[in-house]
Amino acid sequence: MADSLRIAIIGAGMGGLATALSLANAGHKNITVYEHASNLGFVGAGIQLAPNMARILDKLGVWEGIAAESVQCANTSIVDGASNKELGYVDLGYVKEKYGYPHMVGHRASLAGGLYEGCKKQSGITFKFGSTITEARFGAKPSFNVTNNQTGATETVECDVLLGCDGVKSNTRVAMLKTLDETATVKDSGQAAYRIMLSREQMSAYPELLKLIDSDTVTRWIGEKKHIIAYSIHSKQIYNISTAQPDVNFAGAPDAQYTTRGSKSAMLDVYRDFCPMIQDMLNLVPEGEVVEWKLRVHDPLPTWVSGSTALVGDACHPTLPHMAQGAAQAIEDGAVLGVMLAPARLGDASPATINKALKLYEKLRKPRAEALVELAAESGRNMHLGAGKAKEERDKAFAALKLGGGKVPDKWADAEVQAVVYGTDVVVQAEDLCQEEGLVAKL
Repeated sequence: MADSLRIAIIGAGMGGLATALSLANAGHKNITVYEHASNLGFVGAGIQLAPNMARILDKLGVWEGIAAESVQCANTSIVDGASNKELGYVDLGYVKEKYGYPHMVGHRASLAGGLYEGCKKQSGITFKFGSTITEARFGAKPSFNVTNNQTGATETVECDVLLGCDGVKSNTRVAMLKTLDETATVKDSGQAAYRIMLSREQMSAYPELLKLIDSDTVTRWIGEKKHIIAYSIHSKQIYNISTAQPDVNFAGAPDAQYTTRGSKSAMLDVYRDFCPMIQDMLNLVPEGEVVEWKLRVHDPLPTWVSGSTALVGDACHPTLPHMAQGAAQAIEDGAVLGVMLAPARLGDASPATINKALKLYEKLRKPRAEALVELAAESGRNMHLGAGKAKEERDKAFAALKLGGGKVPDKWADAEVQAVVYGTDVVVQAEDLCQEEGLVAKL
């Protein structure tokens, strides 16, 4: 029976959780999620919950709880980092009316926790934390070795479907492409990020900072080669700050290193030319709690699929954070897999049918995800312009917004871009593609 197919998911990040829940909702009863960490301890800070993500979370039955802990964005303000002068302003009130869901922001832990709680309600999903995966083998019946990190015991696991949701450092991707004589070299973007969360209590002595945490505004302070984006989360008890700047602090770091313990003085030095309000915020970060993330990407892959194996999320399309779509695109992947691999569609559940379903997943998802990867990079380039004609033209475009017209250089806030990103229902697209390609559900 197709609903008893052995499905192995490598990684319990946003993509892995959404994929597991989508497959269980579709009727699968034998899903195992393997995660290297000992628990679902999500680090990081805030995350943007765009309508295209919310639509899927709602279909999965977990949106209500996640939204309850989140903050709705009323508008966005793009500000010159040095002068604190507003360059552009976009009212986001139309988003809910147009796309059915508002643009919200929340905590990564709330999103992950909501997905995890949804998974735990499904008897067909089993989690195996503290698992190290090695020696993956691909083809009609994938297999791999699993080592229990506590006991050191190793076993070989065979499955009918293997889904690599193991992030930008994906071992599944590297191993799979190696068997196809392809490579997946991760490359530097040249950028890094500080992720900071300030509490209301920390900001309480600064009236101008309290105005920020009390607002429903997403603010982006921009400057040459860098920017800061910030917004309230956790019922406005936390102000989330995410930065992007040149990754000079990673000079000489091993290629495998994605995070480094930063120094507060180095962080302040990077943003020394930004306005006093930014200095006040950054000075509130406790010494010893500065962490910097290296932002790495890779070129588009030749394929996401081999036999009965497919890649998901950052394993196949890592993206810079400038469009706030990394997690959303991983969740879209999971939703589409739930449609393509629905037991009712798999018929004989043969390896050939599974491969066809995975190829349709790739056909639908690869162009969209890769287009958004490039769009995020483009938006970052627009935000990080230095003095010159290009910057002057960009700032004129921002100024035109206040007069009610023109395109938004910050692609995240551009209505035409939002129509493509937020207005696309990938579940409907997947169902239509299945009809076109003959992968039709049997009643």
